Amino acid sequence: MTGQSVEGELRFAVLGPVRAWRDGKEVDLGTPLQRSILAMLLLREGRAVTPTEMIDAVWGEEAPPRALGALRTYVSRLRTVLEPGRAARSRPELLTSVGRGYALRLPEGTLDLTRFERVTHEAEAARRAGKPREAAQALRAALSLFEGEPLAGAVGPYAEHQRDRLVERRISVVETLMDVDLELGEHAAVVSELIALTAEHPLRERLRAQLMLAYYRCGRQGDALAVFTETREALIEELGIEPGPELTTLHQRILAADPTLTVAEVAEEEGAREEEEPTLHLPRPAQLPAAVNDFTGRMEIAGRLRTLLASQSAAEGVPVAAICGIGGVGKTTLAVHVAHAAGDLFPDGQLYADLRGYTDEATGPESALGAFLRALGVPSDVIPERLAERSALYRSLLAERRILVLLDNAHDAEQVSPLLPGSPGCAAIVTSRHKLADLPSARLFDLDVMEPDEALTLFASVAGPERVAAERDATMDVVAACGFLPLAVRIVAARLAARPSWTVASLVPRLADEQRRLDEMRVGNLAVEATFALGYGHLDTAQSRAFRLLSLPNGPDISAHAAAAVLSASVFDTEDLLESLVDASLLEAPAPGRYRFHDLLKLFARRTLEKTERPQSRTMALRRLLGFYLASAQSAHRLAYEGSMIADNLQVDGSGLSFNSVGEAVAWLVAEGDSLFAAINQAAATARAPEPLLPAGDLLVAMEPLLESGTHTREFDQGTRAVLATAKRIGDTGSELRARYVLGRVLFASNRLTQAEEQFRIVHELSVDRGEKVVTGEVMNALAVVVGRQRRHAEALTWFDSAMRWYRENGVPAGEALVLSYSARDHLGLGRPEDAIAAAEKGLAIFTEIGSGAGTARARYHLGIVLSRVGRITEAVHHHAECLAFFRASKQRVWEQRVCSRLAETFIAAGRYPDAVRHAEQALVVSREIGHPYGEALSLMVLGEALKGMGSATRSHDCLRQAFEIFSMLGAPEAEDLKARLAQTPVVDPVVGPVNEPVNEPVVEPVVEPVVEL
Repeated sequence: MTGQSVEGELRFAVLGPVRAWRDGKEVDLGTPLQRSILAMLLLREGRAVTPTEMIDAVWGEEAPPRALGALRTYVSRLRTVLEPGRAARSRPELLTSVGRGYALRLPEGTLDLTRFERVTHEAEAARRAGKPREAAQALRAALSLFEGEPLAGAVGPYAEHQRDRLVERRISVVETLMDVDLELGEHAAVVSELIALTAEHPLRERLRAQLMLAYYRCGRQGDALAVFTETREALIEELGIEPGPELTTLHQRILAADPTLTVAEVAEEEGAREEEEPTLHLPRPAQLPAAVNDFTGRMEIAGRLRTLLASQSAAEGVPVAAICGIGGVGKTTLAVHVAHAAGDLFPDGQLYADLRGYTDEATGPESALGAFLRALGVPSDVIPERLAERSALYRSLLAERRILVLLDNAHDAEQVSPLLPGSPGCAAIVTSRHKLADLPSARLFDLDVMEPDEALTLFASVAGPERVAAERDATMDVVAACGFLPLAVRIVAARLAARPSWTVASLVPRLADEQRRLDEMRVGNLAVEATFALGYGHLDTAQSRAFRLLSLPNGPDISAHAAAAVLSASVFDTEDLLESLVDASLLEAPAPGRYRFHDLLKLFARRTLEKTERPQSRTMALRRLLGFYLASAQSAHRLAYEGSMIADNLQVDGSGLSFNSVGEAVAWLVAEGDSLFAAINQAAATARAPEPLLPAGDLLVAMEPLLESGTHTREFDQGTRAVLATAKRIGDTGSELRARYVLGRVLFASNRLTQAEEQFRIVHELSVDRGEKVVTGEVMNALAVVVGRQRRHAEALTWFDSAMRWYRENGVPAGEALVLSYSARDHLGLGRPEDAIAAAEKGLAIFTEIGSGAGTARARYHLGIVLSRVGRITEAVHHHAECLAFFRASKQRVWEQRVCSRLAETFIAAGRYPDAVRHAEQALVVSREIGHPYGEALSLMVLGEALKGMGSATRSHDCLRQAFEIFSMLGAPEAEDLKARLAQTPVVDPVVGPVNEPVNEPVVEPVVEPVVEL
């Protein structure tokens, strides 16, 4: 079997089902998702893959909310499968962690695809050397490596795309093999094979042309003409087009019985033509600059460039590769390296021109053509004056020759177009900071910064490998501070090499200072800042203002709508500006509608901003951004908490987005979370008395629905403390009140009840003193919930009564419903089940009447708890199932794990232990994914009870023990309940008897789409 391994080695196959063998035995690769992850790692050929890339590749737009946890589980399993006994082995690791991502480092020849490409390249070399039989033999050997549909068993968008690519690659090699066989006169042998291939690929004109030629050489002219007729009808019917020139010309030659179509006569005619038309010996230009001797990485893009340059068919035209990217990313270095490596493809030479597109002395196309013509042997006195005539002569001289043209530092397509060859056999590489999307027939290659390991290698090659080996961690900090930009890495490494007394670690603090970082990145005539300045200098007024102002926000990226607020412009005008900056490689577009700077470009933009914009202009831009975020978050809050007074009392100054559903609103908050907190922290850091912090404080309050998603708990804690500290420093009581309220919510979410109560009491006092209504009712309700959680039920009901009076006085029916729903559990705690049911049902009725979807879901949650406790199991399950669907749809994951736990409790009460286990495990998965310790402990507790009901005493005791440890750490009252229960419960295994030591925690599979079964 072609994919199997030799003794002691791993082998992998992707040219068929995704498979692996060790020592000749096939390895079980697990689920389709695991196979898909392995396939992506294999196809990346040792390069690192980030978690985001893997999630997009495997799940695409259908990725579950916590796909990252599932991904890590699958990678861990793959390590176990591929490297058993990994820790004890001395050989290098195969599946390694690189930064936040992963890479699969395989020995050469391990993958069938690598062997396929090597053999096809050997076939190409044999064919160029005039050895067609050797080429045919190699091509058949390469094709034999395919064992069915490539990547069979792998799923996801990446696998689908790569599967199409590999299928196309295979049929392309098949077509080449057919050409070679026809050159060898094997037309009779390949007819049957071509009949089958054209039936499988009826619209591939190249295969049809080969079948026509084979038929004709077999004396079957009628069959050859019939193939053309069938092909034309199929193309018109399927695509609405006529056959291409290759097929049409062949048809006409067959009709005319062209004698050159026979193998022997073709050779004779070529020999005669060589005698009649002797070759004109023109100079062979070799103008490429010297390649750098420390070229590093870029294997994947270099391979794609070579593949493009090697495509020399007349139908495809002249291959043109347009490499774009920010200044200093290594476009010229890559282009020169590839051009030298591809020298065997262009035996007639290479032409080179530095077009200086980003200087004040850009090279005009007329001047470049004049230099090219002289290099091709044209005397200066006969070179035409006009651009069109020079271009025509230039293309005529390149006809029938194989020359590579490298056009470096181009400004735009207008500068480049006259310099491109016009005949197949030649090719061109163009480098530019602009994305030359308007350059006809060009294939765009967007060059990104280096991978971390590539940057390390480059740094070592310049500064010395021994220095990097001695301080690897510090070196990683240095190249990260360089943003993995090759120019910056090379400059900093060169400075280190020039100073033997310096250490790598000594560079870290120098580069950590953002004010000085760009100053550290200059050596000799090289400077990162000067490189950036060349691109910035070509921007118009609107572009340069946008470039400067958009560097102000501290967020990792920015949406088009938020950018429009910063620039005080329409979204449409802003998108046009931002896209023009992306085209100029001064901004990146990581996703549709989102934009970001490279770290060093952001520092350059901020430095330029400080020199050109007044402080007041910068302050107003940040205020507009904060106003947009606050107005949008207010819309989200209003949807998530329909009927609440909070959104109406926020001090909004500006306009924002509106949303159609709670799910859409929460999704926006989650997507913008990092940018929102960055804006809050930036406002807190720059606030000065007597300017209030209220926009930042109000934004924290408006973002409350995000807290329910469980995705940004740490950011909420840090952001509220930052606002609180600044508010106290400048004496802004209003912002202090808001920050303390949100901090209390954060503390309550992590079950730090005493601290949460302390914050809520201060907020209540401040609200009363200031007469503010922004959170008055909510904080009294929050105090009731906190003391109720501490089982002070009578005190809780007193706070609920105060909140009820306030809501009624201020006409807030949603607040009344909230009080009724939450107070039901305290009625239960005091042994009043009838009052509990009445309160919960009334709260649900009010929320239903005012049409609050979020309120109705919360009311159903509390009513379900009450009904479960009084034994009305079916009704309890119904209410919990309804609210669970809402919370999942709106991505409120904290509520999702709560409901799953309550469902498990209800099924335990009904004696349906398998159902209880399933929902408890779902709650446990969600709790761990969102980092919710109290929810994790609650899930473990109910899971332990459910397992006990199923007779799994050992696992039950282990779960209860883990729950007890977490509850104890949190200081939760549930710890005392579990302590007594664990002391009274002996651990007995039904087979081996008493067990003293608990087993490991239960294995919980990632749940992508859990369902509730009634």
